[in-house]
Amino acid sequence: MSLELPLSARLAWWLTAWLRGHEVTDHVLDAVTDGDLGHVVDGLAGGTAMLDLLLEARRSGATGAGLALPVEGDPLGLGGPRELNDAALAVGEAVVVGAWAVVPEVVGEVAHWRVGPAAPRQVPDVGEADRALRATLIEAADLLSDLDVAHWRPEAADELMNLRHRPVLDAPSGTPPRCADLAARGLQGWAIAELALGDDGGALSTHEIEARRSALRPLERASRRALVAACSSEVWPDP
Repeated sequence: MSLELPLSARLAWWLTAWLRGHEVTDHVLDAVTDGDLGHVVDGLAGGTAMLDLLLEARRSGATGAGLALPVEGDPLGLGGPRELNDAALAVGEAVVVGAWAVVPEVVGEVAHWRVGPAAPRQVPDVGEADRALRATLIEAADLLSDLDVAHWRPEAADELMNLRHRPVLDAPSGTPPRCADLAARGLQGWAIAELALGDDGGALSTHEIEARRSALRPLERASRRALVAACSSEVWPDP
C-alpha cells in the first residue's frame, strides 16, 4: 500500500476544487495526470481526454465529486448499479460524480477512465470516520504491541512507532484542512494494515495468526472509510 493518494482520490479532490471554482483548469489537469501514466476517458460521448471528463462533470450540473474504495463484502462508497460495483470492485476504487461515475483501469502505461451510470450512495460522515480511525489506531497499536509485532513484522512496527509522522498530501484549494488531515491519517493506517497483513511473519500458531488479522481488519476498514469521507465532498463540513 502506497502513502500516495489512489488515482480516484486525487481526481475526486481536484475535480471538486475545479467545479467549485477553487482551482484553474491547467492546474487541475496537471495534478490529476501527474506521473508516468497516460490518461484516456472511455465511454464519454464528448471526447476521450481528461479535460472532456471535467467539462462533462460541469455540464451535468455536479458541484463536487466523491471517492469509493470497495473491497469484497464492503462496497464502500458505491450505490450501484451492479455493473459499476463490479468494475470498481475489480480495481478497488472509483469516482462518483452525481448520477455517473468513472472507474480507472491501468493497462500498461495508460489509465483508462471508464464512464457509467451511478445510483445514489451512502458515505461515512467525516466526524464519525475521524473518531473511528483515531480509536481503531489506538486499539490496533495496543493489540499489535501485545502480539510482539516488532518480532514478526519490523516494518509495521516502525510505522506504528511513527504514527505522528503523517504523509504530506497536496490538497487542492477549497479542501477542508480537517479532511486533508483525515486523508493523510487514513492512508497511513491503511498502509500499516496492509503491510502487517502481507504475510504471517513469524506466527507460531493458527490462534496467533487469527489474533493478528483480527487486530488489523478493523484498522483497514476504518482507514478506508476515513479516506472515502475525506475525499467525498458531499459529506464535507460547511466552510
